Amino acid sequence: MSRIFWDTNLFIYLFEGCGDVAKRVALLRQRMRERGDELCTSTLTFGEVLVKPVEEGDSKLQQEYADVLRSQATLIDFDWEAAQLYAKVRKDRTIKAPDAIQLACAAKARADLSITNDDRLSRKIVPGIHFIASLESAPL
Repeated sequence: MSRIFWDTNLFIYLFEGCGDVAKRVALLRQRMRERGDELCTSTLTFGEVLVKPVEEGDSKLQQEYADVLRSQATLIDFDWEAAQLYAKVRKDRTIKAPDAIQLACAAKARADLSITNDDRLSRKIVPGIHFIASLESAPL
C-alpha cells in the first residue's frame, strides 16, 4: 500500500471527463484501489475544484465534489507544519505558490508518490515525497 497524492487537475479531469486524460486518471484510480493505495490531496484541491461549480451556481456538482473528496481521499490541511514545509519548497522560486502548497501538503502526508499534470514539477526533489510524477509518466 502506498500513499499517493493527487494535484487538483486529476480530480477535475476525472469529474469532468476530459477524453483520454480522464480515462488515464480513471485507470490510475482503479489500479490504486486494486493495490489498496491511499489517495491523498490537500484542502486547497477541495477549494479549487469548487471554483467552477460555485461560479455556475451548480450546488449539485459542489456536493458531488465534496462527497467524493470526503469519502475517497484523505484531505491534508495546510497548517503550521505544512507552512514550514512550504517555506522550504518555495525557496525554489521557479515553483509557484499554489504548487508549493500542494507539494508541502504532499510532503506533510509523507507521500510515496505525488502526481501532477505539470511535468516541470516532476523534476523537483521535495523532502518528504519519495517521487513526483506527471500524469503522463505516472505508473499504472
